[in-house]
Amino acid sequence: MFVAYTAVGILLALILSASAVLTFTRNETVTTSMTKVGVPDSWFPGLAALKAAGAVGLVVGLAVPWIGSAAAVGVILYFVGAVVTHVRAKDYDIAAPAILTLLAAAALVLRVLSA
Repeated sequence: MFVAYTAVGILLALILSASAVLTFTRNETVTTSMTKVGVPDSWFPGLAALKAAGAVGLVVGLAVPWIGSAAAVGVILYFVGAVVTHVRAKDYDIAAPAILTLLAAAALVLRVLSA
C-alpha cells in the first residue's frame, strides 16, 4: 500500500503545487473561476498557501504517516469546500474539485492502510 500512497500522494502534491503557484500568481483561468463563484481577491493568497501546505504535508507524509494523513484530511476539506462553493453559486462545473476530493480521499485511505 505504501507504493500506492507514494504514487497518489506525489501526484496530488504536484497538482496542488501547480494550483498554488497559479493562484499565487493570479493566473487568469484560476482567478476567473474563483471570482465567478464569489471568492474575494483577498482570499487568494490564503487559499494558495493552504494548497501549498497540503502538497508539503503529503510529501512529508511519506516519512511521517500522521502528517500525510492530516494533510490528506485537510485537502479533502479544502476541496469539499470548493465543491460546496461552486454548487451554492449555481456553478455546476465541479468536476475538477470533485476529482481532487476523491484523489485526496484515496491518499488518506492508502496512507492509513500503509502505516
